[in-house]
Amino acid sequence: MYNSKITGLGYFVPENVVTNDDLAKVMDTNDEWIQERTGIKERRHVVKGGDTTTTMGVKAAKIAIERAGIDKDDIDFIVFATLSPDYYFPGPGVLVQRDLGIKTVGALDVRNQCSGFIYALSVADQYIKSGMYKNILVIGSELHSHGLDMTTRGRSVSVIFGDGAGAAVISREEDTSKGVLSTHLHSEGQHAEELSLIAPGMGKRWVTDIIDENDPNDESYFPYMNGQFVFKNAVVRFSEVIMEGLKANDLTPSDINMLVPHQANLRISQFIQKKFGLADDQVFNNIMKYGNTTAASIPIALTEAWESGKVKEGDLVVLAAFGSGFTWGSAIIKW
Repeated sequence: MYNSKITGLGYFVPENVVTNDDLAKVMDTNDEWIQERTGIKERRHVVKGGDTTTTMGVKAAKIAIERAGIDKDDIDFIVFATLSPDYYFPGPGVLVQRDLGIKTVGALDVRNQCSGFIYALSVADQYIKSGMYKNILVIGSELHSHGLDMTTRGRSVSVIFGDGAGAAVISREEDTSKGVLSTHLHSEGQHAEELSLIAPGMGKRWVTDIIDENDPNDESYFPYMNGQFVFKNAVVRFSEVIMEGLKANDLTPSDINMLVPHQANLRISQFIQKKFGLADDQVFNNIMKYGNTTAASIPIALTEAWESGKVKEGDLVVLAAFGSGFTWGSAIIKW
């Protein structure tokens, strides 16, 4: 039996910075309103004709592979988490395999939105613990901006999301006191439509229906979020799944060196920080710079925390996420 360990991290965000004041030029909103409710000051948007979900993932992956000190052909498997694939099908996992020129390894796509990276990490962890694979590339990447309603009608959602990608190389670790100690996953599908994008989909409205109706007021292909309901559930589930992970490893909140939460809303992170009695230097947030990058948010934040020396060898690192589905999860890692 082995443990899995994060041996390389990397991230990529587009150069195009979109501030709250920039958004105020195209919709009825303002910097104070956005910051007060979300903590976001700016986000990155891909310029039309520029990067895709896949190419951002590839750029992040190259950095992670180099930092892991391995060759791309040492990668045994790819797990790609996203809600914004380049194509309806195939998923971006195989496109990464192609674009990186990796040998014909398996590629798996994970569609668990904000908790996607936690789910992807859990999959990689189990494959490595079983001995099946030695090095797995895990990517979280999102291109939200091209699919948002950038008008006053869509402002409650569109001000929140940004584009970017993060990647991690997960490798075999023979010292079972190190690496990923455990992962914990949950879902509650009865609330699936409270944070969703309904069309195009085979179950409700497919492309042909949208084209036939040609309804300029059709909002089914824009993201919908019941903000207050999502917030109330998120603070509960974040707390539960973090405690679940700690208890599974006979740990307490006082053992946490660094909590890296999914960057959904700064107010959620601050609530969790206060509840667990953590100091500012024990929680890493970067939502103010990038907005909510969904499956990319944890790997981007974890990479930045590591690069800035806030995650060090021997630290207990906790990752946690909640989002659409509803799905949520945590990972307990001994760095």
